[in-house]
Amino acid sequence: MRVRGLGRDFGDRTVVDDLGFRLRPGVMTGFLGSNGAGKTTSMRMIMGVLEPSRGEVLWNGVPITGADRARFGYMPEERGLYPKQRILDQLAYLGRLRGLEAPVAKEQARELLDRFGLGERTGDKLESLSLGNQQRVQIAAALLHEPECLILDEPFSGLDPVAVDSMVALLGTFLRRGVSILFSSHQLDLVERLCEDVVILEEGRLAVAGTAQELRDAGPLRYRIGSTRDAGWVREVPGVEVVDVDGPTALVDLPRGGETEGLRRELMTRGVDRGMTEFARVQPSLAEIYREAVR
Repeated sequence: MRVRGLGRDFGDRTVVDDLGFRLRPGVMTGFLGSNGAGKTTSMRMIMGVLEPSRGEVLWNGVPITGADRARFGYMPEERGLYPKQRILDQLAYLGRLRGLEAPVAKEQARELLDRFGLGERTGDKLESLSLGNQQRVQIAAALLHEPECLILDEPFSGLDPVAVDSMVALLGTFLRRGVSILFSSHQLDLVERLCEDVVILEEGRLAVAGTAQELRDAGPLRYRIGSTRDAGWVREVPGVEVVDVDGPTALVDLPRGGETEGLRRELMTRGVDRGMTEFARVQPSLAEIYREAVR
């Protein structure tokens, strides 16, 4: 899937503007941004819930259609199941709406509920479940027709660690089939753990996008230096930006360009005389990349 120049206005207020990124088959993409950054609006446009003011969504290289979206799995921000209906009945009904035969829909629903630890609750009404278990049922509703693409808005919200692990294992089976997955989350540790690609929005516009490794590599050339003595000597090396010195440990940034290798050699040469025990590249965490992108 490719999103190209996507934008949405509400009256004279632009909520999403010139958004572009791609989802790769078999890859999980984290969709990040602060509250109000435009993530939910973007997902609704991808799914056809909202009409874009401009731009387009392409599927297999051509403009996406309703028939394409019918093969997607979508978990909206506002949960849409029926609280007074029995869990299995409504999942089977939703499966039939997605084109599954009734027996197949019921079997798929049972299998998913079993995987989420709800196999004994299939005849219960949704409202009788805890909020976390209701979330599991909502996820099952997005998955039961074996979608070709998954668009999930905060799918891990409210899930306990065991449920998160079950969800991750289940999504892994879809990734291995080549399904593209886009999910939004404020849980940066989960995104760092799960996502190969990352898209970050800031006030409705694309801040950064790429593989997680590309974003880490684009960060500062930061090195951690360890010494048997106080590491304050790093301040004596011209051209090196000292980020922090804490006793025998220092963090320094090197400029990119032709002088990088010379400064690296200079630090190592001086460090030999000062008991240097470590000289290691430190790549930024996703949380640091995010804070830098949206500040």
